[in-house]
Amino acid sequence: MIIALNNKCNLTKEEFLTYMTKLNEIQSKHTIILCPSFTNINLYSSNSIHLGAQNVSSYEEGAYTGEISAKQLKKLGVEYCIVGHSERRIYQKETNTDIKYKITHLLQENIRPILCIGESKEERESKMADKVILQELESALSDLKKEDLNKIIIAYEPIWAIGTGFIPNNDEIEEMFSIIKQKYPDNPVLYGGSVNQNNIEELKKISSIDGYLLGGLSLKINELQTFVNRL
Repeated sequence: MIIALNNKCNLTKEEFLTYMTKLNEIQSKHTIILCPSFTNINLYSSNSIHLGAQNVSSYEEGAYTGEISAKQLKKLGVEYCIVGHSERRIYQKETNTDIKYKITHLLQENIRPILCIGESKEERESKMADKVILQELESALSDLKKEDLNKIIIAYEPIWAIGTGFIPNNDEIEEMFSIIKQKYPDNPVLYGGSVNQNNIEELKKISSIDGYLLGGLSLKINELQTFVNRL
């Protein structure tokens, strides 16, 4: 099982060093991927936890102030990278075309993309959730060769569940995972969105979940250890 930790825009240098020390004490048989802020990537140090990034440029390199390329991430030891997170789609206006380019550059550097997909509350209420996620997947992955397609990790995060404390019921999650896996049967699919140590027992009943993308929980070491113990 894959556990991806998205620190988002959190932890100063000093805070991250303390966090990293505590995180390395967590015992788990599962694959743990840490995605810190860019400023903390160089501070990462672990023999058991894999290094990821939260974003990458849609450009290969060049005069793009503030951008960070896949090539630069690779030189820092990054193995995984989140792309298409709803917060970037919403706040940074990232398009499906941007996300497709990002995936291409990551694969060129042998970095595994963690592709985030998910519907808004309005799209779910309008019964458009399946169409939305399939369109996001198709636009990002349609031109990939089989060997590259199999490297993609898909993370289903309903936008309305992120940071709200509310999650879909198990039937709703199973329905979305079934839709995704019918189209992409060889790709691991993670669930994200208000996952915590209290609802993991219920989520564990869904056999199709291959792991979790954790946001807020990634910052709470004690609760994270409890979560991992309950998997």
